[in-house]
Amino acid sequence: MLAKGCHGVDADALTTARSALMAAAPLVHCLTNTVTQTLMANALLAVGAAPAMVDEPLEAEGFAAVASAVLVNLGTVNERTAVAMRLAARSASAAGTPWVLDPVAVGGLAFRTDLATELLDARPAVVRGNASEIMALAGAGAGGRGVDSAAAAEDALDAATALAARTGGVVAVSGETDLVTDGSRTVRIGGGSALLTRTTGAGCALGALVAAYLGAGGDALTGAVAAHAHVALAAEAAARVAAGPGTFAPLWLDALDRVTDLGPARVTA
Repeated sequence: MLAKGCHGVDADALTTARSALMAAAPLVHCLTNTVTQTLMANALLAVGAAPAMVDEPLEAEGFAAVASAVLVNLGTVNERTAVAMRLAARSASAAGTPWVLDPVAVGGLAFRTDLATELLDARPAVVRGNASEIMALAGAGAGGRGVDSAAAAEDALDAATALAARTGGVVAVSGETDLVTDGSRTVRIGGGSALLTRTTGAGCALGALVAAYLGAGGDALTGAVAAHAHVALAAEAAARVAAGPGTFAPLWLDALDRVTDLGPARVTA
């Protein structure tokens, strides 16, 4: 159950954020992982947002300026999409459009690590990743094994705090207990299901939902916490009836659609 008055992110604030998303139906511009685009788009539709997977450099700059929010996910980045990501991030920043950086697998691979570091200068509203990715991006670690983290979310608190100070935004660290901080306020979200870690694209979809909540308005910390709480509650509901990872994914999408009250989420300071 959500702790009342948790650094200003309480049940009322999360309920308001969920209602705002459903009312706004934000348009989320995703420059993202080709492996997970379908799940990400379906997750956005399930929560009431509108996805757009625009990664052509000739279109990305203009589209980012008119979207409600932008997601930049480095999962399968290449030279062409890197150009689009740079253009979209700068355009979003100039237009005041909130954008999310998901630095997938940074640390071990130089091209994406350098790109993610460069993109920080465009001041993402939220940086979302696992502990190893956040630590590597903050210069406090070498990254994990591909997309898998070698550290717990709590291990990345200092790195997340430093990264938030650098960007002036929020940093969200996924783990058994998620951690979200703006450098001064820190919120933890428990619950969820281990089946999320066995579902390709669940983390990428979480980044998209963070963007959706930001695109519906409100402050970035509340939006990021709301997205993590939403994912966790839906995962718990799906896991109760799933036979395994194969049945979990579609049940999770159904549950994302049904979650309208984020109050039962396990959110603490």
